[in-house]
Amino acid sequence: MEKPPGSQASMDRKMRADVSHLTAFYKFCEVIYRSFIYLLGLVLDILQSSKDNWSSDTHESVCCKPTSVNYHFTRKCNYKCGFCFHTAKTSFVLPIEDAKKGLQLLKQAGMEKINFSGGEPFIEGRHGKFVGEIVRYCKEELGLSVSIVSNGSLIREEWFKNYGMYLDILAISCDSFDEEVNMMIGRHHNKERHLDIVRRVRDWCNKYHVAFKINTVVNVYNKNEDMSEAIQDFNPIRWKVFQCLLIGGENVGEEALKNAKEFVISDEEFQSFISRHANVKCLVPESNEKMRNSYLILDEYMRFLDNTNGTKKPSKSILDVGVQDALNDSGFDEQMFFKRGGKYVWSKGDMTLDW
Repeated sequence: MEKPPGSQASMDRKMRADVSHLTAFYKFCEVIYRSFIYLLGLVLDILQSSKDNWSSDTHESVCCKPTSVNYHFTRKCNYKCGFCFHTAKTSFVLPIEDAKKGLQLLKQAGMEKINFSGGEPFIEGRHGKFVGEIVRYCKEELGLSVSIVSNGSLIREEWFKNYGMYLDILAISCDSFDEEVNMMIGRHHNKERHLDIVRRVRDWCNKYHVAFKINTVVNVYNKNEDMSEAIQDFNPIRWKVFQCLLIGGENVGEEALKNAKEFVISDEEFQSFISRHANVKCLVPESNEKMRNSYLILDEYMRFLDNTNGTKKPSKSILDVGVQDALNDSGFDEQMFFKRGGKYVWSKGDMTLDW
């Protein structure tokens, strides 16, 4: 049966019309889709802007956690190191119960490790009883990793017998393995050789199962020394090597008790020292750039010290405003803390040590 004349042409026109309508519909859908994506982008930008404004208003540093804190509970010291950047500007020491309260607040805020420093931590109480009691408290009652930085001169074996079980790491400051250089720096007390002190404390650490560490400040007087053989002999778990740092009001400036300018070395000189000791496996170098804002420093009043501008600007005490509000004024660079390797194996129970 034949199709009526013109029916094919009519069908073609209808098909073309349908295709045209379908194409228009697709274009319409595309416009709607693009408009939706554009509007979604605007909404996300607004939300992000609101989040940024909220973070700014409430101090974005609230995201930071006081993972590792350095508590300088005393500024007093029996040594006279010329570059010291936490000097004896006060003789104040918190009552031990107040110190424990602050440490508990820090633990609740996320602190995992506490390091006690000074001044000289063992100067308080008879034979370091003050630091011994807070070390015991932090380990036994708060479950923290605990370390101390000391010059070693006031430590007695009796202290290890009473408190060594609670201490993970003991760092002894030793800037030279030439006793004359230690004398020029001011790292000495009475007539006892500092190196004899370091060796004696190292032996006690091994005897009482405390990880032994050495801290060294590179300065004008020791910058050309090769300490590789001596470090291997003392065999610390870590050898922390700092570049001499100037802090306004502490070791430089009109209000400072010391003038450490004569001790300062250049970045190139520091790097030369580090390169000379590159074969020492336990070496942990820290330049001024890495060190300046990557430590949470708590002073004798339990105030965080902001070193952003080259001085130590104190926050309010955590005992008065809480940890988080004080943290907001600490200037702490959490990213640099992790970048410099601030978090490592802190507990002696997790270390591989040959005692």
